[in-house]
Amino acid sequence: MIVKSLSLGDYRNIEKLNIEFSPGVNILYGSNAQGKTNILEAMYMCATGRSMRTHIPKEVISFGKDSAHIQMIADKGVFKDKINIHIKKNNKKGIAINNIAVKNINELFGTVNIILFSPEDLMLVKEGPSLRRRYMDMELCQLSRIYADDLSRYYKLLRERNTLLKEEKCDNMALDIYDSQLVEYGIKIMKERNRFINETALKAEIIHSDITSGKEELEIIYIPDVSEKDYARKMREYREKDIYYKSTSVGIHKDDILFNINGVNARDYGSQGQHRTICLSLKLAEVENVKEKTGYSPVLLLDDVLSELDRKRQLYIINSIKNIQTVITSTGIDDILQSINENASIFYVKDGVIEKKKKVN
Repeated sequence: MIVKSLSLGDYRNIEKLNIEFSPGVNILYGSNAQGKTNILEAMYMCATGRSMRTHIPKEVISFGKDSAHIQMIADKGVFKDKINIHIKKNNKKGIAINNIAVKNINELFGTVNIILFSPEDLMLVKEGPSLRRRYMDMELCQLSRIYADDLSRYYKLLRERNTLLKEEKCDNMALDIYDSQLVEYGIKIMKERNRFINETALKAEIIHSDITSGKEELEIIYIPDVSEKDYARKMREYREKDIYYKSTSVGIHKDDILFNINGVNARDYGSQGQHRTICLSLKLAEVENVKEKTGYSPVLLLDDVLSELDRKRQLYIINSIKNIQTVITSTGIDDILQSINENASIFYVKDGVIEKKKKVN
């Protein structure tokens, strides 16, 4: 799978852009705040329907404009898919695949598989559990629309239950109904998260050992907030607490992931370099997951992440992206070009305008 082209209109600082990508390595370089990440953000939105930078769709619209438009063409070899996204000032998004309107944003998942690796991802181990839950959910949603639908239903029910808890007199019969449905969808999600982490761990642990020359043993463990067996009982047990605090205290929205290195909790005791190696191992494991599940290689987006890694880890990434379409953003290209042994398409980005440079061999 590759992205053939991307067109943008009135998207952040980009008035108009048309770019054709090569099937190999594509480098977007230029100073900070010129629009490089905006291009990756638009690509990511075509895969997930969401920005990785904001929860407010209208923020991607250029200042003073009424709407923004994205068009991306993905090539799967046998056929191509054209994705159009139109974002309006009222935060509404119109999405179409091959000129057919998409009613549910979850229908977009799987049309094109994109894996994004950004400096923020390097905080995955160190930061709070919400970031790790988002990591699981975004990867699983791209691999399974059923999971995406179950997740959407769960969080809709959760919001409605929390609204009910805020009422002056809470209806216990209504809570019984919500609890039953939350448990039903929660268990489905738990099973998929557990399976995903187990599969990812097998790959990531091998990659991590390779990067560290066998000196470190990585262990990745899914930590559910509650067991499948105790889910319904815990919901009942914590109901009075929930009514008092007006929030649901039990469920998959409290799940986490534990990372151990040589048997020690990496979040509490790992170095910055170890955290980064864990994240790199996870991202490269995701590439293998997508290949196995879909039969296609995903498109890999590296948003200024190479500059955050030491030379050894940079070279490991570059050696791992052969035969995978990759879009790399960077403030400079000299170090990258020294390491890439294949053709690379190079684009200079300045003030939202992109210019293709001479191809480097």
